[in-house]
Amino acid sequence: MTENPLKVIVDQDPQLFNLLENTRELAFVEDGIPLKYKFLLAMSLDAANGAVNGVRSLAVQAMQAGATKEEVMQAIRITQYIFGVGSVYTASEALKDTM
Repeated sequence: MTENPLKVIVDQDPQLFNLLENTRELAFVEDGIPLKYKFLLAMSLDAANGAVNGVRSLAVQAMQAGATKEEVMQAIRITQYIFGVGSVYTASEALKDTM
């Protein structure tokens, strides 16, 4: 398993890390929108923001929550429509070893 990208925050400011974890837990609570769609939405936002590692992690989590590869790619299509081709390059880099 890879090292936590927030390790320095965990080590230096555990209170901030706890706040981040609480926010994450609130965002991904299994209520309302199905979890796979929450992960796909977050993945799309990371693609739009150029976060390769985030796209990779969230795509895997979405698929573990029941999303298909087709649904992952459809989410990328929508992201491209709204945010442009840069999001596709980010997604391509993130998904090349995942899909």
